[in-house]
Order: sequence, then C-alpha cells, then structure tokens
Amino acid sequence: MRLGVLDVGSNTVHLLVVDAHHGAHPWPAHSEKVVLRLAEQIGPDGALTEAGAEGLVKAVGMARAAADGLAADDLLAFATSAVREATNAGEVLARVRDETGVRLEVLSGADEARMTFLAVRRWFGWSAGRLLVLDIGGGSLELAAGIDEDPDVAISLPLGAGRLSRERLAVDPASAVPPAAETVEELREYVDGRLDGVLAQLTEVGWERPVATSKTFRMLARLAGAAPSGAGLWARRSLTRTGLRQVLGFIRHIPPSQLQELEGVSAGRAHQLLAGAVVAEAVLRRLDVESLDICPWALREGVILRRLDQLAPM
Repeated sequence: MRLGVLDVGSNTVHLLVVDAHHGAHPWPAHSEKVVLRLAEQIGPDGALTEAGAEGLVKAVGMARAAADGLAADDLLAFATSAVREATNAGEVLARVRDETGVRLEVLSGADEARMTFLAVRRWFGWSAGRLLVLDIGGGSLELAAGIDEDPDVAISLPLGAGRLSRERLAVDPASAVPPAAETVEELREYVDGRLDGVLAQLTEVGWERPVATSKTFRMLARLAGAAPSGAGLWARRSLTRTGLRQVLGFIRHIPPSQLQELEGVSAGRAHQLLAGAVVAEAVLRRLDVESLDICPWALREGVILRRLDQLAPM
C-alpha cells in the first residue's frame, strides 16, 4: 500500500510518501517540505499568529493535494511541539480540518520519543541489544531507552535547538557576530540544569548501543567527518564525543549568517546548530557516552511502522 505521513514540526511541514506493507521495508516514493518555522510565529500570548495559521493551512493543503496526486491510500498527519504548545491549538487544528480535510493528531513529547524509538529499533534490529535513543528537534529533546520495541523510559524536555536559539541565545540568522562566550556558557548551564533529575531514569534502564537521530545530529556528525548524504542511506555514520567537542569548539566562533556555508549544514537550520551542539554535548557528557550511531529513520518512519502494525492481519 502507499502511505503518506505529514509531519508538522517546529521548523518544517514535511510530507513523506512511502510504498510499504507489514513486514516490509517502507520505500520512499516522494518527499517534500515547506519551511514555516511555526515555533517562531508564536506570539507573546502563546498563540500561533494569524500568519502562522494561514501558512500552516496552505502547507497542509498542498501536502494533501500532493498525497492525493500520488494516490496515497492513507495520510497520517501529526503535529509536534510548536502546535502542541500553542494556546490556540484547538482553534488552529479545527481550521486545518475544515479547510483541508486533514485531521492533525497532536503527539505528546513522550509519544514522539516512543515512535522514534520504534523506528530505531526496527532499523538496527534485535541484535543492537538495549538501545539509548536521542533526538534533538526544533522545540524539544526526546530521550528513550529499553530492550523492546516500546521503550522502558521515554522522556521529552523543552531543549529543542530552535527553541534555545530563540529563547537563550537570541540568535539572529542574519547576524555577522557569533553569540558571546558568556551567553553560550549560560546556555550550557541551563541545559545541564534541565537534565538534572531525569537522566537517572535512563541510566537505571541502561543500554548497549547509543543511537541518535534528527537533522541536528546528522549535521553535527557530518561536520565531525561522517559520510555525506550522497553516500546513501546505508552508509554507516557515527558521532564521537571528541568529534562533537571539536565541532562545538569551532562553530561557536562562526557568525550565524555563515554557518550555512559549512558542508552538510542545512540553510534553514544553520542558525540553530550551535544550540543543538550544546544540547548534544551536555547529554553525551552527562550520560558518559563516547560514541553514537546515527540512524536515518526517526519519527516519521516510526509513525508509518506503527500504522502498518495496526493494519497487520490477525
């Protein structure tokens, strides 16, 4: 069957269409995205602005038309932290449904962690043993650990790269001046403080194989020497803590406007890279992880796999 999954995130609205059936590898047939940066369109009252809501309706409508044009049998649509935290989320979701016919399911942070964990488990298989899975999104950080397909621990924290870039580093993407050293240090201390009290849950479960997913980790791994995207989906990629520290050491001195010039860095997320690196370094340091494998599958694939499981014959 052909499934479409529509991911409304803090940075982008991403449509992925795959051909798949239960027990088979989901093969991508089409992918398209629109950069909306919804998290940056939350007003002082905590509500998504009219412009943000209008952009979301338009992007969802375009994705629905694309999925229909590709003869998708089903469209699985979900939203994460930006919509989840908007004070007018109910109103926005109703507008999207009424104007596009698409019902967006709002995932909790813990559900994001669980779905991502499922995708990583299926990618690496049972031979990976007990997994630790890390995912830095635009609005939140997800962490999960366990031996099964459903993790024993699933945690979500408001430590997304986009959120911290706005709220803690006050990054202007066009700035020709990097954030001050004192500001970066304050961010590190803030992240450490938010990690206090939750990481013990992960260490109690334990792991044999630490894994990271998300665009942020992929960019950091590429800067540390991992294979480029052109090497293909199956190329093994990893990120060491030493490599991450080296990356953090040089990008903290690069102005936000110039980060996109680095090989492997997405122009739309370049200004969020420093905050993401600070979060990644803090988690690896606090969990004493020396090296991570990078998994190409993440939340979208997890949603697809869960849906296929539900459709499996009894």
